[in-house]
Amino acid sequence: MIEIERKFLVTSEAFKEHAFKKTRIVQGFLNTHPERTVRVRIKGTEGFITVKGIGNESGASRFEWEKQITEEEAESLLELCEPGSIEKIRYEVKAGKHIFEIDEFFGNNRGLIVAEVELHEEQETVTIPNWIGKEVTGETKYYNSQLSKHPFKTWNHEK
Repeated sequence: MIEIERKFLVTSEAFKEHAFKKTRIVQGFLNTHPERTVRVRIKGTEGFITVKGIGNESGASRFEWEKQITEEEAESLLELCEPGSIEKIRYEVKAGKHIFEIDEFFGNNRGLIVAEVELHEEQETVTIPNWIGKEVTGETKYYNSQLSKHPFKTWNHEK
């Protein structure tokens, strides 16, 4: 039940031509406490409830428990969520022996594109595609639970 993943910013939409899967996701949070978040998600036509714990020092590993629920149950639970929801399209792209999940955000997070790759161990070697930019693993402002409260459109985007 420990999830290990690295997270990166995406520098272009070149990943779209390599995607083998594309899924719409809507999610909200019943709890966004930093030590435990409870997420409700509709992914395509499937519902899920997920509990995540606090990350380790590197931010790459943390407890995650997920249970599939019906779409109707997820819709009902979304009504109870804290203010601020997440809308995104998830693309899946194979790179080397890994699959990158690239989230293109919409709504108040439009303009943000983030890629995640799940690992078996933190030190695992990953083939990094050329459309990957800065690594943001462990930067909590990129957690979906934080994006629901402090969306990308509210950030200071000075260059």
